[in-house]
Order: sequence, then structure tokens, then C-alpha cells
Amino acid sequence: MKIKVLAFALFFLIAGFTAPTYKIAKLKYSGGGDWYANRTALPNLLAFCNTNLKTNFAPEEEIVEVGSATLFNYPFVYMTGHGNVVFNTAEASNLRKYLIGGGFLHIDDNYGLDKFIRKEMKKVFPELSFVELAANHELYKQKFKFPNGLPKIHEHDGKRPQGFALLWKGRVVCYYTFECDLGNGWEDFGTYPEDTQESRSNALKMGANLIQYALTQ
Repeated sequence: MKIKVLAFALFFLIAGFTAPTYKIAKLKYSGGGDWYANRTALPNLLAFCNTNLKTNFAPEEEIVEVGSATLFNYPFVYMTGHGNVVFNTAEASNLRKYLIGGGFLHIDDNYGLDKFIRKEMKKVFPELSFVELAANHELYKQKFKFPNGLPKIHEHDGKRPQGFALLWKGRVVCYYTFECDLGNGWEDFGTYPEDTQESRSNALKMGANLIQYALTQ
């Protein structure tokens, strides 16, 4: 995993972010939650990154289970849903090894995920807790600038959007978007009529920042 990510970073420096094809995966988990939500989100984000960051991602997402050895094939893994999440001991251990070894997990609360994901990620990193990233964090200063931090995309409970992170030896290994719903903004325009073109554009730009940050930090 580290070798793959470092190779990507080298291509970024030398060739303006042109790199061999990589694949991005959506995380499949147990517990009954709808891990498969936001069906059009990742293909749209990948197309946006290929156009605007000059990446060369495969156009379709893959599906990877938490405990699978193939998890290590993906430099960036996306997780979403509304309901219950359960990691068994082996899955938590596998996810920990993946993240420590150079992987990156983006958890996107589609609504109702918070109470589950905080408990399950404690199985992965008992010694860590989510911390909110400041608006001046490098993640918000990649290709696209967000001086106020994580943008609001889709309204849930009238709360401000928050971007939390798990930091392993100073590195963001897991980024958790709460009261934001980036994935809704990545989906086909019109899927959520209340979301504007501006919010969708912000969602795609923030997603591109996540990709760029994950592959070059």
C-alpha cells in the first residue's frame, strides 16, 4: 500500500498528477446498514477527478469487504450509510492494518451513522478519538480552496457541517464527514431536488481534495 501511494505521489510531482490506473472502493460492512447507498456518487467523483486533477482512475467503483485481503489494493476507500455498522474482531484488525499501512478511509454520514461508526472505529483504534479538523487544515487547501472548512451540502438537522479525523502519528488515516453528506452531492444532479448546482459543485471539489490529499500526504 505505501509503495503504491508513494508511486502515485511521485507521478504527481513529475507529471502533473498523471498516473497508472487506480481503483477506488466502497466499503461493504455487516450489521444491516445500507452500505450500498449513494449508487452514482463515486463514478461521478472519479470522472470529476480524472477531468480536474488529471488522474487516471478506473471509471467505476469496486466493492470491498472490511475483512478482505483485497482492501489493501485500494489507496482510497469510501464508506456511507444510514444504519447499523458492525465490525468483528478480524475485520477491525484488518482495517487497522490497512490504515496504518498507508490506506485512507472516508466515512460519510448519510444520516444516522454517527452513533454506530464512533463505536465501531474504537474497535479499530482504541487509543484514538475523532478530532475536528481546523478550517486551515491542508485537506481544505488542496486543488480547491475551502477557507471555512467543510462545506454544507445536504440539510439534515440544521447543524453545521463537521469534518473529523483519526490521526495516526500525525497522519489523517480516516476522515469522517458529519452533517454534510458529501456523497449526496456527488450523485447525479437532480437526485435530491433541494440540493443546488452550487452545492453539488462544492461537494465534487471537496471530494477531489480528499482524493488528492489521501494520495499525496
